[in-house]
Amino acid sequence: MNRIHASLLVAACLCTLPMMSRAQETPANATSTTTQSSVVIDTADDHLRVKVHHEHTDQDTVSVGSDAYLAPDRHALSLVAVFGSATSDGEVTDSVVSIFGNSRVSGPTGESSVAVLGNNYVNSKVGGEVVAVLGDVELGPLAEIEGDVVTVGGTVTQHPDAVVHGSIKKLFGRTPGGFNWLHTWVEHCLLLGRPLAIAPGLGWAWILALSMLAFYTVLAAALPKPINQGVNTLHAAPGPSVLTALLAIVLTPVAFILLCVTIIGIIVVPFLAVAILVISLLGNAVVLAFIGRVIHRLVRGTRDLSAWLAVLLGGFVMLGLYLIPVIGFILYKLIGVLGFGVVIYSLLLKWPRRPLPTPAVTPESARLPDATQANADATPDASSSAPATSSAALPRAGFWIRMGALALDITLVGIVLACIGHHPNGIGNTLLIALAIYGAIMWKMKSTTIGGIICGLQVIRLDGAALDWPTVTVRALSCFLSLVVGGLGFFWICFDQEKQAWHDKIAGTVVVYAPGRSLV
Repeated sequence: MNRIHASLLVAACLCTLPMMSRAQETPANATSTTTQSSVVIDTADDHLRVKVHHEHTDQDTVSVGSDAYLAPDRHALSLVAVFGSATSDGEVTDSVVSIFGNSRVSGPTGESSVAVLGNNYVNSKVGGEVVAVLGDVELGPLAEIEGDVVTVGGTVTQHPDAVVHGSIKKLFGRTPGGFNWLHTWVEHCLLLGRPLAIAPGLGWAWILALSMLAFYTVLAAALPKPINQGVNTLHAAPGPSVLTALLAIVLTPVAFILLCVTIIGIIVVPFLAVAILVISLLGNAVVLAFIGRVIHRLVRGTRDLSAWLAVLLGGFVMLGLYLIPVIGFILYKLIGVLGFGVVIYSLLLKWPRRPLPTPAVTPESARLPDATQANADATPDASSSAPATSSAALPRAGFWIRMGALALDITLVGIVLACIGHHPNGIGNTLLIALAIYGAIMWKMKSTTIGGIICGLQVIRLDGAALDWPTVTVRALSCFLSLVVGGLGFFWICFDQEKQAWHDKIAGTVVVYAPGRSLV
C-alpha cells in the first residue's frame, strides 16, 4: 500500500513540475537563464521523501554596440561585447571577450579572458589564458592565471601577489600612445556611421582629413586639365559615369583573380593596383571640384572657378557633412565610387579615335559629260558589291572600349540567365557558354553585340568578306583560349599593332569603330 501511495504522490509531483518551472521563469529582459527541475525519491525505511531540485543552466550573454555587464550574483556560460566593454563581477563558465572594447574580470572565469583592440584587466582566477590584442594586460592582486598571458602590441603589468602558472608572452612592441585613439574613433564615429566627429581624442582624424584635402587641392593645382575634364564629364554624362563606376567595381576583383591565376598575370597585378590607386585619388579630387563648382554656381550664379579652389570649397563642405551620422559614411563611399567611374569614363571618351573615311569625288568623274556619267552609272560593275572602304582604312577599337562593351554583354547575359531561373550561385557555370553562343549569333546577324552597339563597335573580317557561321564560331571558341591564360589573349590588344586579340588573329577578324548601328 505504501508503494501505491508513493506512486500516486510521484505522479502528482511530476504533474506540478511544469507549473513550478513556469512560475520560476525569468523575465524576458533579464539575463538569459533556463530553469530545470528534477525529482529525487527516497523510500528508505518505508518513509517516502520527495525532494524537488532546481538547477540553473546559464546561457551566453552577448552585447553588440554597447557594454556587457555580469553582476556578482549572476552566472553565464560566456560574456561577449562587440564594439563595447565586457565587465564580469559574476561567475563565467567559459570566456569573457570584448572586441573594440576593454575586458574587466573580477569574478571567476573558467576558460579565458580576451580583449581585441582593447585592454584586459583581471583580478580573479582564470582557468585558461589572458589575451590582449593591440592592448595592455593588467593583473590585480587576486589574479591567478592557469594558462599563459599574451599581449600583441601591448604591455603586461603584474601585481606582486598575482600568480601566473603559465608564461608571459609579448608579441611586438607597444605602440606609442596605445590604441585609445582607435577606441575613441570606434565609439564616436564608426558606431554612428560617420567618418568624423567633434570629440576629445579625435584630433588625429581631423589632421588626416585636412591633410588629404590639402593633397587633393595640390593635385588639382598641378593637374587642372584632367580635373576640369572629369568635372565636365560628370556634368554632361552623370548616368554613364555611374554605370561605369558600377561596372568597374564588379570587374576589378575579376581582373585581379584572372591575373593571379597565371605567373605572367601576377607581374601585372602591382601595376594594376597602382593604377587603381591613382585613379581613385584623381576621382576624389574630381568629385570635390564638381561639388565646389555646383555650390559656387548656386551662390554666385557662375561655374567659373579654378580647379583647386573648387576642390577646396567642395572639401570643406564634405567635412561638415561627414559629421552627420549614417549619411556621413554614405557620402564618403559615394564620392569614392563615383570618382572612380568618372575618371575611367573620361579616359574612354578621350581614347583616340580616327574618323571614318568618306568616299571622295574625283576630279575626273566630276568632269565627265552627263551622258558618259549616265552610261557609267548604268554599266554593272563586278566590284560594286565590295565595301566602299577597305578594312585597313577603318579605325581600330582599343582595349578599354572593347572591355567596356564586353562588360555590358556579360551583365546582359547574366541578367537573362537569372530571369530564366538560374540560381545566382550557379550562373557562373553557364555564363561563359551562354556568352559565347550569344556573341556568335550577334556577330553573324549584326556584326556586333548589344554592348558593341552602345560603344559604337563592329567586328569585320580582314579580307573584307562578310562574317559567316564558320568565322563567328571559330572566333567564339577562340575566346576561351584568350581567357584561360589569365586573360592574356585579351590584353594582347594593348600591344598588337592591329589591336587584335588572340581570338581575332585566329578568326582573321578585327574590331573597328562603327557608330550609328542599331538592332533593327
